[in-house]
Amino acid sequence: MSTAAAEQPLDRRTTERGATDTGPTKTGDAEVFLERVCGILDSGAVAIMLSVGHRTGLFDVMAGMPPSSSAAIADQAGLAERYVREWLAALVMADIVHHDPIERTYHLPSAHAACLTREAPLGNMAFFGEHIALLGQVRDRVLECFRSGGGTRYEDYPCFHQLMAEDSGQTVVAQLFETILPLVPGLTERLETGIRVMDAGCGRGLAMLALARRYPRSSFVGYDLGSDAIEYARQEALSQGLTGIRFEQRDLSGYDEEERYGLITSFDAVHDQKDPQALLHSFYRALKPGGHYLMQDVGASADLENNRDFPLAALFYTVSCFHCMPVSLGQGGLGLGTMWGWETALSMLRSAGFADIQLHRLPHDPTNVWFVSHKRGD
Repeated sequence: MSTAAAEQPLDRRTTERGATDTGPTKTGDAEVFLERVCGILDSGAVAIMLSVGHRTGLFDVMAGMPPSSSAAIADQAGLAERYVREWLAALVMADIVHHDPIERTYHLPSAHAACLTREAPLGNMAFFGEHIALLGQVRDRVLECFRSGGGTRYEDYPCFHQLMAEDSGQTVVAQLFETILPLVPGLTERLETGIRVMDAGCGRGLAMLALARRYPRSSFVGYDLGSDAIEYARQEALSQGLTGIRFEQRDLSGYDEEERYGLITSFDAVHDQKDPQALLHSFYRALKPGGHYLMQDVGASADLENNRDFPLAALFYTVSCFHCMPVSLGQGGLGLGTMWGWETALSMLRSAGFADIQLHRLPHDPTNVWFVSHKRGD
């Protein structure tokens, strides 16, 4: 059989598969893409190690240490040296930790610690590694949803409220008094005088607890669907001796109160609700005339093509697929997802009746938009 005859069937099979060009350009493209995929897999593994460094406190420990041996780092962190050494090896390969092979020491440069520790001036990005670890734990449950079209429940996600509390600590509580409250003109003075405040989807209640400590003349209530989060918030309020605050486990579907609050807040809590539009309508009804609604939510666009430059866009779409979309669908909801878009939020706020809606993007919180709106007075 000639060489040409032997090659003919291969050419036909290749044509049937739709890839007729097997020349050097296409082969080169495939090899470049293969390298990219390898890099993605490598980065995925490093993301897990970031979560380990965050959860164990290793980044916090190393940020205050000179170049040190793995034994010294493990001793300072109160961890097993053999595991710490292997963790360090992964981070050396990722160029996060510097290694001196002669002295056998490891060092976390200050420029790297600036976004990896709990007190990081640029924000703690190692915390986001926790999301990767969590998503891996619920993969099989979400795969069932791919087949059935169904949804999930909040309780399907281990440690979910702990993660949300950490996120809230960075994006909300840390900047609450200096940056966020001033977005609403005159709000500080009203809180000092005394108003009623409701937080929808309060989680562990960190923001309401901080407000209750600062403004004892105001009263605060936090609602959340998660019983574990509400119990945590109640115990914190009790231990801090706060009397002007209460927390209640409550499904806000069908929530209906009339002109009760001077301020309603929701922090990263609307997009995964069963019916966000109905919820916003209920907030409008629950506000007193002249009252304000302060909403933090993901600041991506509703249009996929506009999110190429959005920070961590692929991560947010993944979180949407694994959490925010299915928990809404699991309630019989719309399943708008994490990336529902600031345009969608703005349209829904207008439809609910809110006036003079202002959008703010804050330097400390680049992935979210803050919406400030109010209910028209009489």
